[in-house]
Amino acid sequence: MLEKEIEDAKRLVKTDAYQMSVGEIINMYRDGELIINPDFQRLFRWEIGQKSKLIESLLLGIPLPSIFVFEKDDTKWELIDGLQRISTLLEFMGVLKNPTTGQSEIPSSLVATKYLPSLDKVVWDKSPEIQDVPVDEQIPLPGPLQLAVRRSRLSVEILKRPSSNETKYDLFQRLNAGGTQANAQELRNVIVIMVSPAYYQFMKECSQRQSFLTVLSASPDQLEKQRDMEYVSRFFVHTYIQFDGKLDVEDFIDKSIVDLAATAETQQAAETFNATFDLLHEAYGNDAIRRFNNGQPTGRVVLARLMHDDPSERLADVA
Repeated sequence: MLEKEIEDAKRLVKTDAYQMSVGEIINMYRDGELIINPDFQRLFRWEIGQKSKLIESLLLGIPLPSIFVFEKDDTKWELIDGLQRISTLLEFMGVLKNPTTGQSEIPSSLVATKYLPSLDKVVWDKSPEIQDVPVDEQIPLPGPLQLAVRRSRLSVEILKRPSSNETKYDLFQRLNAGGTQANAQELRNVIVIMVSPAYYQFMKECSQRQSFLTVLSASPDQLEKQRDMEYVSRFFVHTYIQFDGKLDVEDFIDKSIVDLAATAETQQAAETFNATFDLLHEAYGNDAIRRFNNGQPTGRVVLARLMHDDPSERLADVA
């Protein structure tokens, strides 16, 4: 049985790998052959210290992790892992485009690093658009070092057609789950965007409904960590998809939200969501889903963990 499952799963994944120079990758982006989903790009949020360390690594010849792309039907590549690295390179060189306006983003000015303190105020080319460092203090990266960066090589892992879209989503999540840049819900958001940008927008609109926000009573830190979107995801998953106990709850939510996004049914979902939280808001306000202690609401709204009736069964998360 296990051997057959492995063989069936392997048929879903077709891969290839290339070694490419940074210059080739930059040219593919310029020519529209390497696609960075605009909604992914909005998640681009490396600090300048992280960006500087990446350029330091290239200049020192330190190998970088592979990037992963998905081959689309038109043979263009869609970046599914490596956004921070590729966006850093594009931005530093002044070729990264704003996803909304299509205009070039303001290039980066680097800061000193552990091994290359002289990277402080280094730029690819001098530019008055670089606001944090005056033009006369900017230090252009010398031509030979620019060439060294362009010639640096990256391993590109290609998920080729006819690999399924589901495989693409799963690969993205597995590659990013161990990172520090995105939590579970942020990864879930990106996967929903992959499946249906319209459904993601629908979820976002639900998360901004005033009755929901009042009932949730999330702190600014929780909102920053996408707790509102996590509750929206869990609400729809637990409302419309039966949990059979076979998957870990997080895996169940990951898979189920993809299924819901693929169906893209929003009318009934919106009516159910709005009616539920309008009622909770009217009846109990911001105490609706807080814990009760001695008959009094207390603490913050949290994800509860309940034991199944059979104590041998594992914990299940519920919203």
